[in-house]
Amino acid sequence: MKKRHILEFSEKIAAPLSVIASPQRIAILLSIGRGEACVCHLEAALGWRQAYISQHLMALRKADILQDRREGRYVYYRLKNASLLDLITASASQSGLSAVAVSVLINTQVYPSCECPHCAPAVTPLDGLRVKTTS
Repeated sequence: MKKRHILEFSEKIAAPLSVIASPQRIAILLSIGRGEACVCHLEAALGWRQAYISQHLMALRKADILQDRREGRYVYYRLKNASLLDLITASASQSGLSAVAVSVLINTQVYPSCECPHCAPAVTPLDGLRVKTTS
């Protein structure tokens, strides 16, 4: 009986690990970090094409690792459980990398080449700020 439970639990534990096992998906998760990111942000951060990133995002969403929200024409992705970054950091330590070096990689930046509202907030033209007076 116990043997069956161990095998069942092991399968459930392995499922998300197998989805994030590729270096590309770990890079995406680090680029999203504890906040959120749109595809154009990930393109700027990683230098990959939109279609390539979208394929990985779809797999991560299907595995219930990411959640998304739409804001206008942008879709923002965030980790459903940010403790996944702790797992990645622990794995990095196991591989001989310092936790500090990994924490530096976790997204906290804006990218000038990204057009999303988080990286390039809308600028109100000065004409829109002028008060119209009637004489």
